[in-house]
Amino acid sequence: MSVVTAKSYVEYRQDAYWVAGTRISLDSIVYAFRKGLSPESIVNSFPLLTLEQVYGAIAFYLANRAEIDAYLVAEEAAFDAMPQPLQTADPALYNKLKTAKATRQQVDS
Repeated sequence: MSVVTAKSYVEYRQDAYWVAGTRISLDSIVYAFRKGLSPESIVNSFPLLTLEQVYGAIAFYLANRAEIDAYLVAEEAAFDAMPQPLQTADPALYNKLKTAKATRQQVDS
C-alpha cells in the first residue's frame, strides 16, 4: 500500500498568497467564496484552476481565517494609502477600480 502525502494548495511568494503553481491570488478565491459563489462557480470564473485547487484554497482560507482576513485588511489599507497617479493618467480605469472596490465592500458587509 502506498502512503499518501498532503498537497499544498497555497503558497506565499512575492509578499502575497497564491494558488500554488499559478498566477491566481488567494485573494481572488476568498472574495468569490465570501460572495457566496460555489467552488464550481469559482472554477468557471478561473478556468485555469481545477476544482481540487479551489477546494484546497478554500480549505486553507478556512483553516487560517483570522490570519488571511487580517492579511486582506492590510492589503486593502496599503492600496488605499498608495498615491493614485492612475486617477490623472487614466480616470476611466481609476473610476472603474473604485466602483469595483465599493461594490465588493457592500457585498462583504
